[in-house]
Amino acid sequence: MRNRFITLFLVVFSFGGCTLGPDFQLPGMDAPQQYRTSLDAEVQIADLPWWEYYEDPQIQSLIKTALENNQDLKRTLARIEESAALLGIARADYFPQIDLRGSTGRNEFEDTARVLEERESTAVAAQGFWELDLFGKFRRANEAARAEMLAQEYFYRATTLALVARVASTYFEILDFENRLKISQETLASRKEATRIISERFNRGYVAQIDLFQAQIQEEEAASAVQAAQRAVRQRQNALFVLLGGARPPLDGSVSLLTRPSLMPVASGIPSELLERRPDIQAAAQELRAQNARIGVAEALRFPSLALTGTFGLESLELVEFNGEQDRFWNFSADLLSPLLSANRNINRVRVEEYRTEQLAQSYYETVLQAFREVEDALIAIHTLKEEYAARTRQVKAGRGATRLSRARYNGGETTYLEVLEVERSLFESQLAQSNTRKDLYLAHIDLYRALGGGWELQE
Repeated sequence: MRNRFITLFLVVFSFGGCTLGPDFQLPGMDAPQQYRTSLDAEVQIADLPWWEYYEDPQIQSLIKTALENNQDLKRTLARIEESAALLGIARADYFPQIDLRGSTGRNEFEDTARVLEERESTAVAAQGFWELDLFGKFRRANEAARAEMLAQEYFYRATTLALVARVASTYFEILDFENRLKISQETLASRKEATRIISERFNRGYVAQIDLFQAQIQEEEAASAVQAAQRAVRQRQNALFVLLGGARPPLDGSVSLLTRPSLMPVASGIPSELLERRPDIQAAAQELRAQNARIGVAEALRFPSLALTGTFGLESLELVEFNGEQDRFWNFSADLLSPLLSANRNINRVRVEEYRTEQLAQSYYETVLQAFREVEDALIAIHTLKEEYAARTRQVKAGRGATRLSRARYNGGETTYLEVLEVERSLFESQLAQSNTRKDLYLAHIDLYRALGGGWELQE
């Protein structure tokens, strides 16, 4: 008997280091040497947490509130806890399982003399089960569970990064629509005054009725713009309300979009750094690692499994009366189960996991490409929006000058009111466009900071 146990454990340890399935390697990628667009900046993104990048106290307060209350972030954190628990379940497969089993019963039977007898029996036993990890099935399953947990942690960072960017972007969108509202209100006041003057001139017979109608059209156009801007402000405030998890912190309405300082430019670095800096890329890599490990689990199912089972207990013919040695029982067995004929079920299991791994490899590659694209898009946006905003500013300045001259010409009888309307409409549109371009420039800086992997740090 002793020799059998020794032989069994020698077999176990001889297979103990065998792990089936491919070891994980990230797909090879040829990252570009540098980005096509560059910015003049000395600040490195990796050294700049969000509370230093967003120096505005109002933005800092909003982001802190969002990090504390955002429901999406809390949901992602719960997924981390779930994956940690799943990892604990996978680790438990390494160890023996011991169960306590109890039973009681009553039997009736006839002996050889056809005498009816009744017997009661009670048993209490501890039963152990241990499946040995001969071919690395449990090791691969643990590798997959651990990678899934790490993927959820990186998803949490990616969610944090996206939340910080969305809060900051929504804040600047609110500033933009508030500025548009101010422009529309000022334009409406100016056009109301113009309509009043034209109406008085029409009543005195100085101007044609068409001029009055045109002035009224322009006034109502400005009134419509006021309502549209008010609607947009409230809607973006509602969006911020959701991001902050139901909190409504007061916003400082005195902040002007056009006069507040620009966000600091950050150095883009080299593209290869993005692979380690972006949490969504790291999450995709861990998901690929987990799926790759599942190939090993499927491979192990094609080979024999060895399980050790043991039972020790007490049994009595009287309820809860155990008299000693004669009531004890035990058994020990080693069960070897090997697949023999499964109609290629186990082979196809391996193929399924291999194809799923191939799909996630393509998803990882696409995630990396998308990250490169987001950085490039943000860089070119900043580069062009700077020039566009400068042009919009010059356009507004020229529009104000043209408006003054056109009104003077109209009042002097040198031109028609149509010219005045066209110049004022152009000024109004250029002012709205200037505000929108300024907002887009802020958002481009935010997009670059997010695309480079900045903003997922949680504590100041």
